[in-house]
Amino acid sequence: MLGRTAQGLFWMSRYIERAENTARLIDAGFRMSLTRSVASDEDWDGVLQSAGMRELYAQKSDRVTGADALDFLLRDKSNPSSIINCLEYGRNNARMVRTALTRETWEAVNETWLELRQVLSRKVTQATLPDVIDAIKRRVALMRGTFSGTQLRDEIYNFAMLGSFIERADNTARILDVKYYVLLPSLMHVGTSMDNFQWQSILRSVSALRSYSWVYDSEYKPANIAHFLILNRRMPRSLAFCYEQLSGNLAHIARDYGCQVDAHETAARTRDRLMNTSIDAVMESGLHEFIENFIIANDKLAQEISDGYRFYK
Repeated sequence: MLGRTAQGLFWMSRYIERAENTARLIDAGFRMSLTRSVASDEDWDGVLQSAGMRELYAQKSDRVTGADALDFLLRDKSNPSSIINCLEYGRNNARMVRTALTRETWEAVNETWLELRQVLSRKVTQATLPDVIDAIKRRVALMRGTFSGTQLRDEIYNFAMLGSFIERADNTARILDVKYYVLLPSLMHVGTSMDNFQWQSILRSVSALRSYSWVYDSEYKPANIAHFLILNRRMPRSLAFCYEQLSGNLAHIARDYGCQVDAHETAARTRDRLMNTSIDAVMESGLHEFIENFIIANDKLAQEISDGYRFYK
């Protein structure tokens, strides 16, 4: 496979995953804002930080307001990670590798872009936001399901999956990094309704609220939540799950190509670290430091995949 084709598949999936992740962060921030008796823009500042867009937003405005943050996250063309831009970039990459995709996959991607471009052609109000978020999540689920249900399990599928799980791991890690102080709450908030809403906000932003309750009976404890999002191998957005998938897809590519690149060793090392540690060890050594090191390793892996398979050749 040409490096340019592998690059297109990788980034198609990364951008589609990022669009959904941002939509879920917006949904979590919106729900948090509804729990407050007095309107506050603090939750939207947290959403911008979780999405890694706070510094870019500050270049446009000194003050965070709900309406401006929402527009910036959803449809601001100057924000390269806005949902509208992610969908456009994802579609452009899909078009570049059109011959590597099934007809059903390409149509799902193209129709999603056409529909959501229309939905996001005007400002979204808080009254219409729930419907817009549902539309984004539904269309992304359709693209993912179509791709999974029609693509041959070959290198095309593997490179697309690498993009999805690199992006997903990054998103979960950054949410934990921004919200880690919530996992160590002050005594005055423990057990209060606000404490529970904060737990739910973290879990909802990674689509894990209900699945968490199946494992832990809705008992919101710092160590349980950290374990669920970092080390639980059955949770499809946990760091451990993502790295099992990354290692597996890299292994398939290695068998097809008959060789390995630096990315294989990096992925295996990070996976083994996640498999062989305990949440007590993570918390004792420092959750923030653990997540920082993970983000660095994840970025390194993405670059090694790009270099090893000559994305720009």
